[in-house]
Amino acid sequence: MTKIRTAVIGAAGYTGGELLRILVHHPHCELVCVHSNSQKGKKVSDVHPDLIGDCELIFTDHVPKEEIDAIFIGLPHGETKGFLESHPFPADTVIIDLSTDFRDESNGFIYGLPEVNATKIKTAKRIANPGCFATGIQLALAPAIAKGWVKDAVHISGITGSTGAGKKLAETSHFSYRTGNMSVYKLFTHQHLKEIKQTFRQINNDFNSDLLFVPYRGNFSRGIWVTAYFPFEGTQAEAVEVYKNFYKNAAFTHVSDQDIDMKQAVNTNKCILNLQKEGNQLVIYSAIDNLIKGASGQAVQNFNLAFGLDEKSGLNLKSIAF
Repeated sequence: MTKIRTAVIGAAGYTGGELLRILVHHPHCELVCVHSNSQKGKKVSDVHPDLIGDCELIFTDHVPKEEIDAIFIGLPHGETKGFLESHPFPADTVIIDLSTDFRDESNGFIYGLPEVNATKIKTAKRIANPGCFATGIQLALAPAIAKGWVKDAVHISGITGSTGAGKKLAETSHFSYRTGNMSVYKLFTHQHLKEIKQTFRQINNDFNSDLLFVPYRGNFSRGIWVTAYFPFEGTQAEAVEVYKNFYKNAAFTHVSDQDIDMKQAVNTNKCILNLQKEGNQLVIYSAIDNLIKGASGQAVQNFNLAFGLDEKSGLNLKSIAF
């Protein structure tokens, strides 16, 4: 099979680096262009030292548009629209954007949550990759939303590692701030709520509940843990059966009958779920890696779907136990 000529735009950051680590070993990908304005002229392995021996490419600010079948865009939020205006790609080039710019499905983009939109993604040329918290929350609640179980406000808490804040140093991502510390930010107003509600309304036209989301900064580098709960009249066994049926064809989302922990998902493209019924509340735990299933891994999953590949191609990654 002819390999898919691929470029990564904005490849110097955390998500760009994760994309490179996956793509250099992807059996169907030929990485031909690694783009960065800030790192132009440097070897990829000088910026991402772990890629020594794996990638000999040089960062460039030139994009050979006619020589590329697919591009991943890892630019900061708000910059993708301008980049695409100044770099118009052929209509048949698959573009996967990891920013928030097109998650409202504008400009012909399809929202890239495979567990919900796989059919659309398979024929899409423009794909908007979901946010990290959005992925963990949507996968935790999508089956319940589809069944109409959520009638009132949903209480959600989520904690993310410091890599979720990006590579650019900020006070709240500094080691001295994060270590031995926790804090709340964007209480009930997190930017991912918009895309979450959009998906839930597509799944169930009657959905109109508040999502009371409390995001936490965690004192670890990577991973997301989400806890969501709402009143539920059924049994735990009934809920588990519905969830397992909803995700029966999902390549990476798994419903566990045992208690779960975040490290089961870290360094993988998995979302691992566990359900418990406590009193009249159905509680769902969701664990993902914010850089992989929450960003770069899911982008590659969308790439696989768009090119008719095995959904797991290049993504058979082992979690870390300790």
